[in-house]
Amino acid sequence: MTPLLDWTDTLEVTNTLEVTVPQKTPGSGARLGLGVVVSIAIAAIAVFALTQALKNVDYDQVFAVVERTNVGVIALALMLVAISYGSLTFYDLLALRTIGRKDIPYRIAALASFTSYPIAHGVGAVAVISPLIRYRIYSYHGLGAIGVAKICFLTGLTFWLGNLTALGLSLLYEPGAISLIDYLPPAVNRLLAGALLCGIVAFLVWSWLAPRSVGTRRWPVPLPSGPMVLLQIAIGIVDLGAAALAMYVLIPTGSNISVFHLTAVFIAATLLGFASHAPAGIGVFDAAILIGLGGEDREPLIAALLMFRFLYHLLPFVISLGLFGGIEGWRSLRAKR
Repeated sequence: MTPLLDWTDTLEVTNTLEVTVPQKTPGSGARLGLGVVVSIAIAAIAVFALTQALKNVDYDQVFAVVERTNVGVIALALMLVAISYGSLTFYDLLALRTIGRKDIPYRIAALASFTSYPIAHGVGAVAVISPLIRYRIYSYHGLGAIGVAKICFLTGLTFWLGNLTALGLSLLYEPGAISLIDYLPPAVNRLLAGALLCGIVAFLVWSWLAPRSVGTRRWPVPLPSGPMVLLQIAIGIVDLGAAALAMYVLIPTGSNISVFHLTAVFIAATLLGFASHAPAGIGVFDAAILIGLGGEDREPLIAALLMFRFLYHLLPFVISLGLFGGIEGWRSLRAKR
């Protein structure tokens, strides 16, 4: 084990993590500025759309729907949320195995995953908070800053592979599901879904033919093999599917929303929330859900959204924050002794 680091040392790690990123090019500043503009634009449009969607909503009816929700339904949704977060722990485990760190056990990968994801997404600065929390966990077990950067890249790859595969499959089955969000006809959405799936199959074949890596000669990042990519996709689909089903079971019966419709809208809302960099995608995720699924009767959907927000975002955030704080306190006390 490495010596316990102070938070001042951890903050310096951010500079070390940056070495794994390619050196800046003349246009990198413009791309960064464009990314900021796009994020602000998405957030602004979402806030406007959300205020329009919440007009004339009867909030007494919303809370009445929440109160009438069966305890068994809430327990089922909570179980699906647990499955989703449980599958997230395998993101880190697969990444550790890909970079050759088989000595780090599953319980440490699960700890790093469950503390980094809810806290980073709850705060909003995922690209900054997630690597720092992972470093605090993994550095205690001999993993350096470059290794943590590789894990962050590989877990992100798992996220995108799973999300894009699930989105492509959902849109192939129900291409009109996100037409209210992207304003594209179902035929175009189906073509985009086919293109997404073809790209994923091409990446799978490419990774299957030979060992692959990205990055620089000095800091290469090994990519997962073909079978590992299939496992990444499967885990990503389980994660996303369980989260979408948790939302689905909370929607009152009679709303006439299919699972594939909800899954496609849920993924689109998740990706838009991720692109906005808002804490837990707040405002952006909600607007996309209400626009993509909402009809004239919005109160039951808003009630389901509030319950989902509590079970999937707020509750894990509080638990993971307490867990991480407890670990830091225990380590500090142990270091003093």
